[in-house]
Amino acid sequence: IAQVHPNTDGSFQTSVKADGPQFKAPGDYKVFANFSGLKSEIKFKFTGGDGGIVSGGETPITCPTGQTLVNGKCVVPEPKSCPTGQTLVNGKCIVPEPEKPITCPPGEELINGKCIVPEPEEEPIVCGKGTEMVNGVCQVIKDDTKKPGGACLIATAAYGTELAPQVQFLREIRDNTVMSTSSGMAFMSGFNQIYYSFSPTIADLEREHPMFQEAVRAFITPMISTLSIMTLAEDGSDAQVLGLGISVIVLNLGMYIAAPTVIGFKVHKHLKSRK
Repeated sequence: IAQVHPNTDGSFQTSVKADGPQFKAPGDYKVFANFSGLKSEIKFKFTGGDGGIVSGGETPITCPTGQTLVNGKCVVPEPKSCPTGQTLVNGKCIVPEPEKPITCPPGEELINGKCIVPEPEEEPIVCGKGTEMVNGVCQVIKDDTKKPGGACLIATAAYGTELAPQVQFLREIRDNTVMSTSSGMAFMSGFNQIYYSFSPTIADLEREHPMFQEAVRAFITPMISTLSIMTLAEDGSDAQVLGLGISVIVLNLGMYIAAPTVIGFKVHKHLKSRK
């Protein structure tokens, strides 16, 4: 019927002319009022002409969900404060249930509140003797220090590496036994001058020709075995080193020269007798 603006104190009023199409006949009428979500209505009886208004009483105010009627107005209630250790749930203070600890199945670990299968740890790489770890790879240790007697070129080329047991054995006999005496050092000084004059060439041939390498290996293996006699010498004993050294030389002369010569002579004699 009309748009009414309330006063500052919340009251309002308006006048409605009882004629026109809205009031055609006497009877019961209702007037509805809506303001900011509040609803109200009033019923009256219209008799027409000189008739009066019969009040039908106010309809109870119904507040929206979550609001409470206070002094005729719907207001949002202040949140209820709960004691320490309680939580407000649906308008009630309750003691929350303690959280149960998370137990992970076997083989899983609790990480950030979740059970996950841990990634397997990589086993540490252990490098063998004579090698070292370089950028995650085992490499042969390069020893730039000068050895007392130099490198065993022919034996190293024959066995393919300085780490071969035979090469290590030769180096130990030379450095720890022969070179521990003055006579041994004198012998090695003269021997090295002769040895290193031709050994680089033979070593190169071994690396270039596998068949030659096999032949040299077969040739020097018996000689290396005879050098085990030198382990009987005491460190620093010139007499023992000299005596055992001469024995080894004689043994190798007999094995590499005398024996082949005798065998060759007998074979030649046998072949000659058959003619």
